[in-house]
Amino acid sequence: MLTSVRSLLAATVLAGSVFAAAAPAAAQDIELSGNAAVVSEYRFRGVDLSGGDIAIQGGVDAAIGGFYVGTWGSSLDEDTVGYGHTELDVYAGYAGSSGVISYDIGVLAYLYPNSGPGDFDYIEPYASVGATVGPADVTLGVAYAPEQDSLNGEDNFYIYTDVGVGIPNTPVSLAGHLGYTDGFLTYTADSKAWDWSIGADVALGSVASVGVAYVGAEGDPSTIDDMGTESPADDFIYDFVDDAVVVTLSASF
Repeated sequence: MLTSVRSLLAATVLAGSVFAAAAPAAAQDIELSGNAAVVSEYRFRGVDLSGGDIAIQGGVDAAIGGFYVGTWGSSLDEDTVGYGHTELDVYAGYAGSSGVISYDIGVLAYLYPNSGPGDFDYIEPYASVGATVGPADVTLGVAYAPEQDSLNGEDNFYIYTDVGVGIPNTPVSLAGHLGYTDGFLTYTADSKAWDWSIGADVALGSVASVGVAYVGAEGDPSTIDDMGTESPADDFIYDFVDDAVVVTLSASF
């Protein structure tokens, strides 16, 4: 999960020689990482946010100990989604592990810096717990967005599970996902929806990988006007949750 600049500033008023000796050790405690990807379309919890077009994505993270901060962004489709052409996520949290159990808790802000009139940004705390079960890594997570103006004064609850399995002696790994949304962020009349994906990823060396996944979600087709917003006018019908095969070329560093 789930895609920030994290920085830590430390200052100690000591003799210059002591500070110079301590600075390299402090810098080594900070772990920086980044990622970049080109996807055949951007799917968020099964929902198409790039209008079926290619999206460019990437992020930066920094961590010290178990604490981390990060940012991740993606291109969007302005005509169908209506949030502008860019999504920028900023997040912070704490992650750790004990034996085969791992955990992660934090808060994420979804920002749409060039959206049109209206309030689209929202905040969503999240938590997850993972475990290694035989050859598989299993994760159970939840995310809850409280009532906000950008959610039309409503809230949104999301729960999901991810399963990943690496095929021994090959660069291939398999992954499955199942999620359930109850709240504002669905494309169903009753504000409840399942989403799912199943796919495979092939490592291309130690940095790059290519993946393919079958992705979908429950939903009802929406009527979209020429400005990219829901409208009773039948300009055209766009199905944000139509099942799709998504291809990803990614790199991490």
